[in-house]
Amino acid sequence: MNIQVRNLTLEDYSDLTESTKEAYHNQLGTWTVDEIKELLAIFPQGQFCVEVDGKVVASALSIIINTKKTNIESNYDTITSNGKFLKHDPDGDVMYGIEVFVHPNYRQLRLGRRLYDVRKELCEEMNLKSIVAGGRIPNYYKYSKELSPRQYIEKVKSKEIYDSTLAFQLSNDFNVKKILKNYLKDDKESLEYATLLEWNNIYYEPDLKSNSPTKRTIRLGLVQWQMRLFAGLQDFYDQVEFFVNSVSDYGSDFIMFPEFFNSPLMSPYNHLKEIEAMHQL
Repeated sequence: MNIQVRNLTLEDYSDLTESTKEAYHNQLGTWTVDEIKELLAIFPQGQFCVEVDGKVVASALSIIINTKKTNIESNYDTITSNGKFLKHDPDGDVMYGIEVFVHPNYRQLRLGRRLYDVRKELCEEMNLKSIVAGGRIPNYYKYSKELSPRQYIEKVKSKEIYDSTLAFQLSNDFNVKKILKNYLKDDKESLEYATLLEWNNIYYEPDLKSNSPTKRTIRLGLVQWQMRLFAGLQDFYDQVEFFVNSVSDYGSDFIMFPEFFNSPLMSPYNHLKEIEAMHQL
């Protein structure tokens, strides 16, 4: 079985729609092609999917919001602007998860955890304060006559009741901040209740400024250079290229060599004083 976590593309739309229908039993509708196009246009790096043997069977979609301009306690349609995603702000401070699903036939492969992990990595790279989402409680309808949403959530936390969605989110270090009413229209299983969930980025630096348009953390490759003689200049270049290729494989933006890493090239000028040898080199 070949499993790949990657960014979503428009070519995945057919698989995405099919898997969404299976995940929600046709009860909550599917994303339109125009909505997916818009998400890919405004925030392509925030749209993830899992491909299993060439088929997309899970996905995680998100936008960035500015908590000074957008109330994170708003309902789903308000957050998503009814599929127009007008609340997305590239300069915002919080990643808002608007979708996570896994095809029911693939739920034993821990695909949801993989999607949550890549979301967290992106949140850290972009120096965002947290990941926020409205979480469904799809088993609540079974207990609604005897338990309030708060009581239900507490019993899920204490493992007296099993709710696959909420239990999964709690196990991924998300905390319940609030109970939301009338969150997702036509969510009959949750009776339109939801949990406001938050995962905090412990690496968040509020005063960090970045020239990168995506606020990405810069990755720096540091070279431990062994001083040795080179037969010629090309051997030196080959050694430099080896390290450049190595740190490139790790996604580094820059490479740093020791200050005098080219010192062995001064060997033909050993008969001169150090400063003169440097000038010659």
